[in-house]
Amino acid sequence: MRFDLSKPYHFAEGGYRASSGPAMPVIDPATLATVGHIAETSAAEIEAVLAAASRAQKAWAKLDAKSRATILHRIANRIEATDMRFCAETMSREMGKPYPEAIGEVANCAGAFRYFAEMARDEAGKIAGTTQAGSFQFARYEPLGVSVHIMPFNFPILLMCWTVAASLASGNGCVIKPALATTLSTLIFMEVFADLPEGLIACLPGGVDVGQALIHSPRTHAVAFTGSVAAGRAVAMAAAGEMKPAVIEAGGSDPMIISRNAPLDVAAAGAVTAAFHMSGQVCTSAERFFVVDEVHDAFIERFAAETRRLRVGNGLSKAEIGPLVSKAARDKVIRLVEDAKAKGATAVVGGRVPASEPVGWFYEPTILTGCTPDMDILKEECFGPVAAVCRVKDFDEAIDMANASEFGLGASVFTTSLEEAMEAAERLEAGMVWVNNPLIDNDALPFGGWKKSGIGRELSRLGLDTFRRSKMVIIDHKPVVQGWWYPYPDDWFYEAGGRKHV
Repeated sequence: MRFDLSKPYHFAEGGYRASSGPAMPVIDPATLATVGHIAETSAAEIEAVLAAASRAQKAWAKLDAKSRATILHRIANRIEATDMRFCAETMSREMGKPYPEAIGEVANCAGAFRYFAEMARDEAGKIAGTTQAGSFQFARYEPLGVSVHIMPFNFPILLMCWTVAASLASGNGCVIKPALATTLSTLIFMEVFADLPEGLIACLPGGVDVGQALIHSPRTHAVAFTGSVAAGRAVAMAAAGEMKPAVIEAGGSDPMIISRNAPLDVAAAGAVTAAFHMSGQVCTSAERFFVVDEVHDAFIERFAAETRRLRVGNGLSKAEIGPLVSKAARDKVIRLVEDAKAKGATAVVGGRVPASEPVGWFYEPTILTGCTPDMDILKEECFGPVAAVCRVKDFDEAIDMANASEFGLGASVFTTSLEEAMEAAERLEAGMVWVNNPLIDNDALPFGGWKKSGIGRELSRLGLDTFRRSKMVIIDHKPVVQGWWYPYPDDWFYEAGGRKHV
């Protein structure tokens, strides 16, 4: 059936179910029109979904790795074969993302299912060198049970697939709590899971209460979260209280260094994408720029020229810069920019609400120069289309200032010096470092941050291990009585007079 945006649903046991709670409108941040309706999932609905997921997971866990992999490849095939335009259009209307980025996001999801399907087949345990003759000693990996996936609005489908693919490949069931702003597009996407056993995966709309209920339920066993530091801390604490493993991706304020050896034309073009992609609402957006004095003015001239080429408008129009997701998000950007300007920064480009877009939560792509460490924009995650630029005397100062942050998600450098590239890779305090090509990811490499930017890793084998638990197994295939078993020989015991046998 075609998904009806006007009716609140949740996805459970292989299909859409009418939600019992009161309908809430989803508002288009570009036009402020109503896109559709969602409803908070009730406690009874949560319990029914978790009971079904638990039943389905027990059978799923018993499947051999090859059979699970075959089904995950079918999911990838569906993603590649399905017309995703309705899903992408809805995503653009829900949260403002330009349509090319929305359709690109859903198209890129298949790879995660293929990667984890094969990784789980190839990597299921480890045989260790024996510590005792006649003993076979190994570790095996087993599923945890049912995993909870609390998703952000900015990449609602892709980031969900990263962790869901790993969890399913490990033998778990999955329950997804999408962001309120992107619930509709997430529900539409759920149709690609038609080949999974009924009940194994579900999508439950709602806010904080639904997320907390899922974390605290005895029927769930692991948590994956992407979002703000404050929310990530709350999720991590709740999961820890239940002794459940959690992977937390909590955002950042990523630095970008422009060295004296930077290819300035390439750096300017790369900086535009790194800073303004999806209106700066990317966890790995470059927000803090450290430009070496020798090339500062030349870089800013090129950076500003490239930025002025960007078009601002509705995500379904020919525009690179859509609206911010909400009024609160834009208010934060305005506050940070105005604080910086009051403390001496200059808006070389932007720094205001565009006159061409009087309706919606738009903000112009903005370059601030003359930024200093006392400005709030260098301390907080802006999550908007703003590049805060600091002039530094040399590469070493750039590294030091880049590291002077409580965040540590990603970091970017533009340089043609191999020495600087290697130094940056070694010295930057971040979970990911990009040289001359920001924002790239790889299914086979770990994604995640240092410091307050997160705990654990997504993607790669580390991402798979998040959703597995290990079991050490010792098998003596020729049983014998071991010499160290009880009772001990008499001459092993301590005797008065100073003789001790160990």
